[in-house]
Amino acid sequence: MRERSIFAQKGKHMMEPREIKGLEIAAKSKLVRSNGNTWYVPSQSNKQEKYTVALDDENPHCTCPDYEIRNQKCKHIFAVEYTIERESTADGQTLVTETVKVTRKTYSQNWPAYNAAQTHEKSELQALLYELCRSVPEPQQVFGRPRLSLADIIFSATFKVYSTVSGRRFMTDLREAKARRYLSKLPHYNSVFRYLEAEALTPYLYQLIRASSLPLKSIESDFAVDSSGFSTGQFIRWLDVKYGKEEDQRMWLKVHLICGVKTNVITSVEISDGYANDYHYFKSLVNHTAESGFKMSEVSADKAYLGGENLLTTLRHGADAS
Repeated sequence: MRERSIFAQKGKHMMEPREIKGLEIAAKSKLVRSNGNTWYVPSQSNKQEKYTVALDDENPHCTCPDYEIRNQKCKHIFAVEYTIERESTADGQTLVTETVKVTRKTYSQNWPAYNAAQTHEKSELQALLYELCRSVPEPQQVFGRPRLSLADIIFSATFKVYSTVSGRRFMTDLREAKARRYLSKLPHYNSVFRYLEAEALTPYLYQLIRASSLPLKSIESDFAVDSSGFSTGQFIRWLDVKYGKEEDQRMWLKVHLICGVKTNVITSVEISDGYANDYHYFKSLVNHTAESGFKMSEVSADKAYLGGENLLTTLRHGADAS
């Protein structure tokens, strides 16, 4: 009712009920202009019904029953007049708004290629992962029981994460990989779990991520830096002050990465605790990408990375910062 009382006066005269209803129609409904001064106005009582209003300086008329009975301005005519007044500029010109139909372009799916990629993905992954792990240098063992090679360790741990199944179910995949000579020795599933917790593998994994991006050096030139948190399988205990009891809270880490905008290839990664500041990881990510041989034309990041040092780092490599 407050909106109605605000517009209950127009100029210096009180608005009649039809003018008020016309103002409500103009404010809440979509009026469509057809040809010249012909308008289509929706009915307030039946949303599926529309009335045709033809504006004439001397005798505007409408197809609604109210106008046919009274032969005077109805609420639909008032609605059109208010709409035109609202869309008029200060110098008296009328703004004509045209509705543009936007169609989204769709692309047909190449189903034979899609099916081939999906049905051979796991096999191709093993072949590529094996070739990638072959580049890992094997440190010399001077004491202790003979251990698995680093190539076997990284292959098994990475393949386990990709499989998304339990360690026991994953043994079938490992046996098949051993039969295809991707492994020199078959590890136990408990050994795979220990490999996943080994911090000594971290620098090797960083290097393999950078190495896996090299085939796209000639394609990718635009990059984006961001971070995201992910939970782990470990829990810490914390004291809830409000309730005075201990509760479980899952530990989580944060991954900082730089990826290509066109290909989504990840060129460098840094792992930190869940509360690390994003800003300080920008420089190393960009530098590692440049050291890998990528020519950067643009590096995008959000406000968390905004600062003079990061801007200078981007400019030193000949890229625009956005």
